[in-house]
Amino acid sequence: MYTEDELASAVAAGVLSEEAASRFRQHVATLRRTAAVDEEQVRLLTGFNDVFVVIASGLLLGAVYWMGLGIAAWAGPLLMGLIAWGLAEFFTRRRRMALPSVALLLAFTAGASGAVFAVQGWTPLVAGVAAVACWIHWTRFRVPITIAVGVGSAVACLVSTLTVITPAASNWVSAMVLLAGLATFGLAMSWDSLDKQRVTSRSDVAFWLHLLAAPMVVHPIFSEIGLFDSEQSTSTAVVVIGIYIAISVVSLVVDRRALMVSSLAYVGYAFIIILQQYGTVSLAFAATALTLGSALLLLSAFWNVCRAGALRLFPTRIRTYLPGLH
Repeated sequence: MYTEDELASAVAAGVLSEEAASRFRQHVATLRRTAAVDEEQVRLLTGFNDVFVVIASGLLLGAVYWMGLGIAAWAGPLLMGLIAWGLAEFFTRRRRMALPSVALLLAFTAGASGAVFAVQGWTPLVAGVAAVACWIHWTRFRVPITIAVGVGSAVACLVSTLTVITPAASNWVSAMVLLAGLATFGLAMSWDSLDKQRVTSRSDVAFWLHLLAAPMVVHPIFSEIGLFDSEQSTSTAVVVIGIYIAISVVSLVVDRRALMVSSLAYVGYAFIIILQQYGTVSLAFAATALTLGSALLLLSAFWNVCRAGALRLFPTRIRTYLPGLH
């Protein structure tokens, strides 16, 4: 199994011509009957050895952590972070293994922030250290998920700092998270615009940013319209479904499914509320799962057709920044 980055590396090394690599991508797309750009590929496994390395690394890091705790509360996470960095020098920088790279990044970030938490448990400081740790890790290893983890940590640092400095800001947490989510979505789109064909690691960076932005945008909206109140009305559920349809259109336009997936639990809950209002309590969950599952499978099967219709809603000037139809 060859990744797009490895194909690009082969082209850069002169092993393959750009034309040959392009023909290979088209051949694979033909076999799958869909273009790679629409597959939204996520490079998590290069082989089962990835799983093997993650398990072994987890055992080693867990042992180092518990042994370090015997020295001091901060020593356990600090040693874990240092060992995770050392392992990344081999498995990430040299071997370019996908899943271990993600696990070792998270271990390094958790180790750095955990050591600070053991010394000074001030939430903004801990989140800030996590963001800085991600930046340091990115400059060395360039693991795609690093940007998303760093942005999430930075947002947590900013929001928690504002609530500590200004207690009244606690009333605006949802609004701040929503704005941060929209900003993260914009950042994800900027990374997507650098690789509209989605053949490099920039696309992976964008994927993780979209995955982070989705719940940051969706949860505050549904929370503010009262979906989680003790008593929900049918009108609230209908509004939730309407918002989900709008979110689905956005997902189609940007050719990213993260927004739809992150909203799925909320719209499922809304469907159950509507069915219960009409007395079908016993079948509410099954009917909801059947409806949503069928709709999503149809959408997946006819993704290009639906996307073509959604793109027509936007002017040509905007469509030039989006992945094209294939």
